[in-house]
Amino acid sequence: MRRVTLFVNGSSKNGKVVAVYGTLSDLLSVASNKLGIRASNLYNGKGGLIDDIALIRDDDVLYVSEGDSFVDPQTEEKAAEDSSSCHTDWLTLNIGGRLFTTTRSTLVSKEPDSMLAHMFREKDVWGNKQDERGAYLIDRSPEYFEPILNYLRHGQLIVNEGINLLGVLEEARFFGIEQLAEQLEVAIKNSHPPEDHSPISRKEFVRFLLATPTKSELRCQGLNFSGADLSRLDLRYINFKMANLSRCNLTYANLCCSNLERADLSGANLDGANLQGVKMLCSNAEGASLKGCNFEDPSGLKANLEGANLKGVDMEGSQMTGINLRVATLKNAKLKNCNLRGATLAGTDLENCDLSGCDLQEANLRGSNVKGAIFEEMLTPLHMSQSVR
Repeated sequence: MRRVTLFVNGSSKNGKVVAVYGTLSDLLSVASNKLGIRASNLYNGKGGLIDDIALIRDDDVLYVSEGDSFVDPQTEEKAAEDSSSCHTDWLTLNIGGRLFTTTRSTLVSKEPDSMLAHMFREKDVWGNKQDERGAYLIDRSPEYFEPILNYLRHGQLIVNEGINLLGVLEEARFFGIEQLAEQLEVAIKNSHPPEDHSPISRKEFVRFLLATPTKSELRCQGLNFSGADLSRLDLRYINFKMANLSRCNLTYANLCCSNLERADLSGANLDGANLQGVKMLCSNAEGASLKGCNFEDPSGLKANLEGANLKGVDMEGSQMTGINLRVATLKNAKLKNCNLRGATLAGTDLENCDLSGCDLQEANLRGSNVKGAIFEEMLTPLHMSQSVR
């Protein structure tokens, strides 16, 4: 009785020893049963097709196929070994003069679509330049490359203290490691301290004033002074444009020639403040108190409140000679006993405004809305020519 060893075509593992009897068809049937395939052809070790059972000798090694051509098992094993070694052999990278040693698998497996994976997936395909020691030359920052290499090794983002995350992010983007770039963007965002929008206190602002030379312009544009006590301070010529001064205490403060354009003064208290030559264009002073304020500059410099929101303000007893209130809103405002000589009130909304006891001599009220306005106890007669052209 003869016996042979059967292997699946292209493999030299998991062979089966069987007895040879009967016809070639009988042997193929046994091979199908033993190897779990639909045996169709038999080959000897050199790839020769066996078509007669008489050609089989005792202890022959045969390869069974399902009709496909002969595949040399040694060639397949070598290819598998090469593929395996291709991803496990060691490489040295020269990154900006610093050497990093790692495996090809580290560079390829974690981020298969990255530039590093394309560079080192197969040997010598990319044509990488090497130094005299055989290390692959890459002109990048070694300081920022180290966290990237560690990420490819273990999948965790670990950056040593003193390393700029922005630098690591740029390297991650350069090498096309998108998942790491996303993690870095989140880490950078979380590393920034939350913006401090807390209002500036009187103590802090006084320090600024004392540290600023008298001839230098102090710029406070857009700053938050909400609720601060700035009473009786010398605030001349300061730029408060678009600043938040809501609910501020500015009583008796000197705001001569200050710029309060588009500033928020809602609910602020400016009683007795010096507002000579102040610029308050389009400012919001709704509900503010400006009783007894002085807007009148002896040199002739006029205060400008054009387009300001002065709804419900209390300006009783204020000196406002020549003031510009063009197209301002003074609805429900109190202007009792104010000096408005030569004031520009053209297009101003004076609905329900109390102008009792005001001096409106030569004031321009053309186009103003005086519905419900109170003009009792006027110091000088109000002529229609002042309000209607």
